[in-house]
Amino acid sequence: MKGVILAGGLGTRLDPLTRVTNKHLLPVYDRPMIFYPLWTLINAGIQEILIVTGGNNAGDFLRLLGNGSEFGLKHLNYTYQQGEGGIAAALSLAEHFADGGKVCVILGDNLIERNIQRAAQAFRAQPRGAKILLKQVPDPQRFGVAVLNGKRVSRIIEKPKRPPSRYAVTGIYFYDAAVFDYVRTLKPSRRGELEITDVNNRYIEAGRMTYEVLRGWWTDAGTFESLARASRLVARGGANKL
Repeated sequence: MKGVILAGGLGTRLDPLTRVTNKHLLPVYDRPMIFYPLWTLINAGIQEILIVTGGNNAGDFLRLLGNGSEFGLKHLNYTYQQGEGGIAAALSLAEHFADGGKVCVILGDNLIERNIQRAAQAFRAQPRGAKILLKQVPDPQRFGVAVLNGKRVSRIIEKPKRPPSRYAVTGIYFYDAAVFDYVRTLKPSRRGELEITDVNNRYIEAGRMTYEVLRGWWTDAGTFESLARASRLVARGGANKL
């Protein structure tokens, strides 16, 4: 299984911090944000990793991360996303890299306390389909929210005003090769983007979606508030624990 970190976009919600750098290069406590999702994948036993970036400072990723040797990698792959087409559009750029195999996709502003080893092992054994990681949060209306029916996810609702549960869909996804076929069938949402929630709902409709609840804390770092929260959480006890 290969790994994909989605670190494109323009980071407009964090302006003026992002006027001269990519959001995913901003500091979270004592290291750049991009280090955290990178270690999430590495700790799950994933060695082939692609970073999808964009904006005016994409070259800074190469200057910071190089070929990945600092992280014990033999090679680190990069590709460039023009503009902001949504998470699913960014993921589509990884099709050639995936080469028909399974991928673990993580948003570049997602941080976790522990690891995804158990979920990764389960998905490697899953014959086909997708797996998402959920987490109970106090503000589910900010995220895609899972409608649970026993041990099944029956639907995901994007940023609902009245959330059906407190289980947010974290920015960590596992997909088989069918994900790229699903992305090709998508139409832009009202925001003009290809939504990853629509991809996940296609898997749900096909009966090929599983889920696990993430252990430990989880946060994004895409707003001023969540960026500050991420730094506090890491400073308090660290992240990416094995």
